[in-house]
Amino acid sequence: MKHRTIKVLPAGPQRFIRFGRQFVHALVFIFTASCSVAGMSDSSDGTFDSIAPTPEHRQATAAILQLMQRYHYKRVSVDDQLSEQIFDRFLESLDPQKSFFLASDLEEFDDYRTMFDDALRSAKLQPVFDVFTRFRSRVEERAQFAQGLLKNEFDFTINESYTFNREEAQWAQSEKAMDELWRKRVKSDVLGLRLTEVSADELTKTLDERYDRMALRVSQLKANDVFQFFINAYTLSVEPHTSYFSPRSSEDFKIRMSLSLEGIGAALQTEDEYTVVRRIIAGGPAAMSEKVSVDDRIVGVGEEGEDIVDVVSWPLTDVVDLIRGPKGSTVSLKILSGDATVGSPPKVISLVRDKIKLEEQAAKSSVVETSVAGKTRRFGVIDLPMFYLDSAGRAQGLPDYRSTTRDVQRLLGELKSTDGGIDGVIIDLRGNGGGSLVEATQLTGIFIETGPVVQIRNSSGRIELEEDSDPAVVYDGPLAVLVDRNSASASEIFAAAIQDYGRGVVVGEPTFGKGTVQSVVPLDRDGLLGQLKVTIAQFFRVNGEGTQHRGVIPDVLFPTALDSDAQGERGLDNALQWAEVPAADYNAWSKRKLDYSRAQVQHESRYRDNPSFKLLIEELNSQRVSRSDRDVTLEEDLRKQQIAERTTDREEREELYRKAFGFSSNDDEDDEADFPDIILEEAANVLGDLL
Repeated sequence: MKHRTIKVLPAGPQRFIRFGRQFVHALVFIFTASCSVAGMSDSSDGTFDSIAPTPEHRQATAAILQLMQRYHYKRVSVDDQLSEQIFDRFLESLDPQKSFFLASDLEEFDDYRTMFDDALRSAKLQPVFDVFTRFRSRVEERAQFAQGLLKNEFDFTINESYTFNREEAQWAQSEKAMDELWRKRVKSDVLGLRLTEVSADELTKTLDERYDRMALRVSQLKANDVFQFFINAYTLSVEPHTSYFSPRSSEDFKIRMSLSLEGIGAALQTEDEYTVVRRIIAGGPAAMSEKVSVDDRIVGVGEEGEDIVDVVSWPLTDVVDLIRGPKGSTVSLKILSGDATVGSPPKVISLVRDKIKLEEQAAKSSVVETSVAGKTRRFGVIDLPMFYLDSAGRAQGLPDYRSTTRDVQRLLGELKSTDGGIDGVIIDLRGNGGGSLVEATQLTGIFIETGPVVQIRNSSGRIELEEDSDPAVVYDGPLAVLVDRNSASASEIFAAAIQDYGRGVVVGEPTFGKGTVQSVVPLDRDGLLGQLKVTIAQFFRVNGEGTQHRGVIPDVLFPTALDSDAQGERGLDNALQWAEVPAADYNAWSKRKLDYSRAQVQHESRYRDNPSFKLLIEELNSQRVSRSDRDVTLEEDLRKQQIAERTTDREEREELYRKAFGFSSNDDEDDEADFPDIILEEAANVLGDLL
C-alpha cells in the first residue's frame, strides 16, 4: 500500500569535520564484505585450487591492528573474549543462515575459537583459511545435492513448512539433518517459481543455474576476499561502522562513488543470496517512480524487450553491472517487496536509466494550511532531502554556488512574501540521512543568534565545537522540525540544536541515532594493502547529551514510531552506546522550560479520530508482522491462500485510504500523487496547537 507520508530518501553523501587543521572525510555508503568477487575458478579435475594467506595480508593485519588500537574511538582489548566474537562473526559472514557448516565442523574447529586474537597479533592467518576451505567444500556439496533434487517430483499437498530465516537456529547435527533442510529449501524454491506460472523446463533451468552460481561464487573467491571477511569480522566485533576494503574492494568502492549519480539511483547490498535495496537516492529513477522501496529484494534483471535473468546468488558487482546501462535505456527489475508476504510472487517494474536529478535533492518549499480551534493557519514547509554544499564552487568564490543554507534563506524569503504570509515554518527532515556538517551548523545559525551547534569528541577525548558566529537571524517565528527513523547524522545535529535552544518543536519519530564520524585511511602508499574505514569521533549536543544510539527524541511523538528500539543504530550489533559530556556554554532562545505534554495529548486525541492515521498504523503493523515471519508453508494451496489473504487485506486498506481522500477504485493510481501528506499535516496541526 502506498503512502505519500513515508519518504525514503538518501542516507547522506559526506561529512567534513575539522580537527585543528585536519579535515576528516567520512564516507557513508557501506558495502558488505561480499561485494567483491575475484576471478579464480576451481580446477578442471573437480578439486579446488589451494588458497592461503599472503605476505601482504600479514602486513595489512599489522597496520590495521595498530590503527584500531591507536585511533579507533572505541578501544577494545584483543583477547580471547574478542576472539570468540570474531570467530562467530566470521562464520556468520560465510554462512549466515547456517545452511552449509555442520555441527561437527564447528567441533573440529573449536580450538580456533580462542585463537583468532592470536592470529591478529601475530598475523598468522592459516586457521582462518582452514575454516574457509571447509566452507567452500560444503557449499559445493550442497549445490550438487540441490541440483540432484530438481530431478525429483515434490508433493505440495503435504502439510510441512520451511524455516527460511535460520539466524537463531542451531547448526545441523548430521548430514541427514542438512539433507532434510535442503530438501525443504529446494522445495520452497520450486514452489515459489510454480506460483509465477513458469514452465517446468524453465523452472528447472532457472534453479539449476542458481545453485550452480552459488557454488561458483564461492569457488571464485580469492585470498584477498577471505582476508576481507576475517578483518571485517574483527572490525564489526568492535563497532558497526568500521570496515576494511581489500585492494579490489577499494577500487570498486571508488568506482561506485564516482558513478553514484548514474543508473537507477539506489544503493544496493548483498544480504544472504539476495541483492537488497538499502537506500534510495532522491532525484533518481527509483525515487521518482515510487515503485521501489528500501528492503526490496531484486531477484531478476533484464533489458527492455529481453528475458529477465535470475540474479539470486549473483555477486553484487555483477548485479550492479547488469542494472547499469546507457542513459535513456530501460531496465526491467523483478522485485520481491520488502513488505510482501514470504513466498509471494515477485513484481516486475521498468525504470528508465538516468542521472540523478540534483535539483530533486535541493531544498523545496510549499505551503500547508490547517484549521485549529476554528482558525486557519498557513505554514511554510521546507522539504530538505539532504545537507548539501558545493564546496568547490565556494572555494572558487563563485557567487551562485549552491548550499543548503543559501537555498533555505531564499525559500524563507519567498514564503514570507506570499499573499497572506505564513504563520510558522516546518523543516521537513524525514529521510534526510545527513550530509555537510558545515551546512547543518550554518542552517541552525539562521534560526538562532550565535552559539555552539554541536560538540565533537575525538578518540583522545578532546572536544571541539562547531559554532554559529553570525548574529543575524533570518527567521524568528514559530518553527517545527519534522523527523523520522531515517533522519540521521547532520539531520540529528540540526534537530537537536533547535530542541536544545528551545527554538522550535521537534515532532515525528525518534531519529536514526548515528552520532559517530568515520575516516578512510589507506594502509600503504601504493594501495596494495587496501584501506580501513575507521570510527574516530563522536557527536554530542550542546546540552552535553549524545545523539549516538538514542537519536533525537521528538517533543511530540507520532504513533508511526513502531519498534523504535530495533530501528537505526539501536538495531546494530556493537554500536557505541549513548554517552554524554559537559554541556557547552550557550544561551537558550526561550528562557522558560518548554512543556509539550498538552500538545502530545492533543495530537493523540486527533490521530485516534483520524481514519487515515489508523490505516497507516495498520499497514505499518502488517509490515512488522511480515518481517517477523521465519517460516513459510510448503503446502501449495495454503500458501496461495495466505498470499491471497494478505494481498486482499492490503488492497482493502489501500482502497479505504483512497476513499478517505475522495478517490475511487476507478481513479488512476497517478492520482495518488495528490494524496495529502497526513504526517506533514499533523506536524502543522501540532504547530497550530502551540500557537
